[in-house]
Amino acid sequence: MLPATAVLGFLLAVLPLIATPGASLTLLVRKVGEAGPRQAAPVVLGTATGLMVHATLAVAGLSELVMHSSEAFEAVRLVGAGYLIVLGVKSWRTPAVPVEAFAPDAERRPAPLWPTYRQAVLANVFNPKAASLFLTLAPQFLDPHSPLAGQILELGGALCALVSGWLLCWTALLGGAARILRSPRIKHVWNRTTALVLIGLGVRTAV
Repeated sequence: MLPATAVLGFLLAVLPLIATPGASLTLLVRKVGEAGPRQAAPVVLGTATGLMVHATLAVAGLSELVMHSSEAFEAVRLVGAGYLIVLGVKSWRTPAVPVEAFAPDAERRPAPLWPTYRQAVLANVFNPKAASLFLTLAPQFLDPHSPLAGQILELGGALCALVSGWLLCWTALLGGAARILRSPRIKHVWNRTTALVLIGLGVRTAV
């Protein structure tokens, strides 16, 4: 078990990165805007899953291999960039839904959760920045005289809790704006905006 001060220090160090809008927040905004707050759950769970995948890979040493192999790092970076761009293109091509489709939440047909969860997982797994987070920042808070696996997984769990709380706060804000988001015109602008953000994130990752 890590000291509470070490875990808190790690969370404070990553907080600025978490607060910076990224693929998970953009996906959350898009899905909640399209299908309501229910879609927040698979985004949060998928994001946490992706982060824990990186924590597990760091324990196994695979992330270190990727970070020290230019070819492997380049492959992960380009795959992640391509995936974000694909999500952006799909969002751009999503048509504005007729106003009658925006029934109250109780009357709306539940949207499937698995595709959203899968998108959130892949968006984080193919993010080399998450891998470097566990290999460059986390070691500063580890005790080298104790088993590292448990410590890394503990920091990974704390990071998942922080990110989940951040996304749920955004979900509450978006839930309050649900009536506005149901406007077809606003939805059209929303889709185009999230598309540009996703494509921009993908291009930034690629270059």
